Amino acid sequence: MRRILVSIVALLVPALAGAAVHEYKFLSMSPDGSRIAAVETVTQPDSEKEPRGPVVIRAVKDGQVQGQIDPCSSCSYSSLAWSPDGSELAFLAVDSDAVSVQIDLAPVAQDGSVSAAPAGATTLTTFNGTAGSLSWSPKGKVLALLATLEAKKLAGALEASAPQVGEIGEDTQEQRIAVISRNGGSMRLVSPADHYVYEYDWMPDGRGFVATTAKGNGDNNWWIAELASVDGATGRLRSLAKPPYQISMPRVSPDGKRVWLIGGLMSDFGTVGGDVYEVAIEGGAPAKRTPGFRGSFGSLMWKGGRLYGGALVVDLASIIEFDPAGTMASRWSAPVLASTGDDGSGDVDPIFTMSADGKTAATVVEDFSHPPAIVAGPMGDMKAITTDNVDLAAPLMVKSVNWINEGYNVQGWLVGPAHAQAGKRYPLLVRVHGGPGWALPPHFGRDDDFQASPREWVERGYYVFLPNPRGSFGQGDSFTRANVRDFGGGDFRDILTGVDAVLKTAPIDESRMGIYGHSYGGFMTMWAVTHSQRFKTAIAGAGIADWISYYGENGIDSWMMPFFGKSAYDDPAVYRAASPLESIKQAKTPTLMYVGELDVECPAPQSFEFWHALHALGVPTQLVVYAGAGHRIRKPEQVRDVRKREAEWFAKYLTP
Repeated sequence: MRRILVSIVALLVPALAGAAVHEYKFLSMSPDGSRIAAVETVTQPDSEKEPRGPVVIRAVKDGQVQGQIDPCSSCSYSSLAWSPDGSELAFLAVDSDAVSVQIDLAPVAQDGSVSAAPAGATTLTTFNGTAGSLSWSPKGKVLALLATLEAKKLAGALEASAPQVGEIGEDTQEQRIAVISRNGGSMRLVSPADHYVYEYDWMPDGRGFVATTAKGNGDNNWWIAELASVDGATGRLRSLAKPPYQISMPRVSPDGKRVWLIGGLMSDFGTVGGDVYEVAIEGGAPAKRTPGFRGSFGSLMWKGGRLYGGALVVDLASIIEFDPAGTMASRWSAPVLASTGDDGSGDVDPIFTMSADGKTAATVVEDFSHPPAIVAGPMGDMKAITTDNVDLAAPLMVKSVNWINEGYNVQGWLVGPAHAQAGKRYPLLVRVHGGPGWALPPHFGRDDDFQASPREWVERGYYVFLPNPRGSFGQGDSFTRANVRDFGGGDFRDILTGVDAVLKTAPIDESRMGIYGHSYGGFMTMWAVTHSQRFKTAIAGAGIADWISYYGENGIDSWMMPFFGKSAYDDPAVYRAASPLESIKQAKTPTLMYVGELDVECPAPQSFEFWHALHALGVPTQLVVYAGAGHRIRKPEQVRDVRKREAEWFAKYLTP
């Protein structure tokens, strides 16, 4: 019977293999607004390797390719940075074979056509370790970056941990600001050796930096990071602000007198959402500049003397302009996922890129039906300038669903077939996002994602509902904070109420509903099967079964304090109340689980606990542990295995 089931799934799911998708990563616009550089890759179905590709230079006016840079056949490129005069493009080249990082510099013609773009580049330096966030000094004589020398793991808690052997906690590696002359030579580490730097920005005079930084373990301490200045000559660090919330995107005003930043309740480094704050360069308490804003800012940048922010406003990706008085105006918005295409290598995605005068902008957009494309042009009139993926567009029914629950305005996305068969009732999959501080935007999905896209599930015969309950980004700070000390409470009721709203508008078979998610979504899936019988089956990726044991197992316990208020040792009751294992006797739902062996954020023992309990209770269950994987499943063969198992599991219990 199992062999027959697998064969049926293979026949019904052509999207499981998928099609080649052209990707645009690390998008960067030249200062004059005439050219765009991006790392362009093609994700091939069933490839055994992660995709790599050249740095491609295109014209903004029509998207025509003007040149390619690919000096290292075994390297992946990232962190593209134009020189202030637009004559050179710097980038990082990571050689996975040699386990090294190069800082490369390529000359680019300034005539706009780039008719003789270089095939190679000059290497300024090479070192062993990890790196990101490459940028030029204001005068264009020096490059800065974030570097960890001889790193034992990739940067960030989403990556697989180093083996925990020997005396634990005695070998902390710090990511530091480093500088190197554009003429090459030795790279100099600037920031203190005992501090981990997450983000930085140049001072306008080029003599130093502002940074978000914390002392000690970089994976764990972003949630308590402070804003500081770093002297470029001496490395002296001076604290500017220690706000009681997470901070990101520090940006120094052109006059060097103020620092603007994003502050809010955030779940992971790089997953940014909150209000905009301002603090004097001398330091002090940051002042909120966006009170009452119904949205969440994810990026900031100064261009042409104006501050611009990228934000999620309910269900719209938006670019917001601040005038000198601090008032806001929306310059562009669309129901899409907007990104400069960062692939998770450590840089925070600035969402969009702009010319030096702020008049021209570009970003990469996609939605549930349409694969990635670069849009560029005048700020308020950006147009698609690439057509590499146009043949992959998929007709779908997409609806932004809005409902009210317990006084909260809640939003989510419903995706289904463009033309539902008359009289047919479809199974429904409910995907709960991670975080909880995040939101599920419209996204097309690629074959290297370890979660199948809504488009693929629709092709298999399902409707998909993607709720953004309280705790999510997109509806203001108070909405994001609404599930503090209430995990699985109001946010789960929001999801169930959203399901009720969907049942009224779509031909759903209520007896065939499944729920799934990864990380916080994995926890919510475990919570769902121990607090409801509405779902016929479930898939929990990297979930959390017991918050008290989790507190002592994970490598990032600092994130829990803003959400729980106290440690598990000081207030165990609130942790216990949110633990699915406390209600495990109510579980009857068949549940598939998977987790990375070296997951720092949601360690494998949490999934073992839940699997053991379901197994003991006789509930159908499976647990798959991926060798060497972290919180993000990366290896292509493991990605394919996750997706295959998910397709088989839902097909077994929901019969699409």
